[in-house]
Amino acid sequence: MYGGGKIVHFAARSQEVRKLIYTSDFGLVDLQIDGETHRCIVKDYQQHPVSDVIEHVDMLALTPGKTIKVELPVHFVGMSPGVKAGGTVVKKLRKVMVKTTPEHLVSEFQVDISDLELGQSVRVRDIVLEEGMEVMSPGPIPLATIEIPRALKSAAAAAEDEEGVEGEEGEGAETTEGTVPSESEGSES
Repeated sequence: MYGGGKIVHFAARSQEVRKLIYTSDFGLVDLQIDGETHRCIVKDYQQHPVSDVIEHVDMLALTPGKTIKVELPVHFVGMSPGVKAGGTVVKKLRKVMVKTTPEHLVSEFQVDISDLELGQSVRVRDIVLEEGMEVMSPGPIPLATIEIPRALKSAAAAAEDEEGVEGEEGEGAETTEGTVPSESEGSES
């Protein structure tokens, strides 16, 4: 563990550390070493190249008032009307880089997708931030998109083709009304 002006070496069982590493949740930990509690985050880890056993973990001790950069997970809440209409939620970005102080640190961002229709996206700039937080990821990047399924795309394309054919038939009928009568029609008079 490092940070706060000191380095502390400690040992932990691999099973305890695995819970922090192999999860999509943010790794905020309260470590108790020699009777002291240290609030830390998992900064890095190393694994054995063949067996994937965790060999080393770097923990960063959080110092109150000092800014840190962390990647926070994004979780989507709500039911999108686009999903109800047959669309699929496609998650484009699962974590967002944030700069904040330990006092304002949250474990995740919850992004509401209940207003998204087919083909619409929610972007990084749409995240509601807590006070004292700054997003480092670019704002225009989409977090999730409601994708239109192929069946709906092909149905929409077929409907457009039918409208185009009907429009052409209607145009042809208008042009025949304004034509000059043929010779057989003119000789009857």
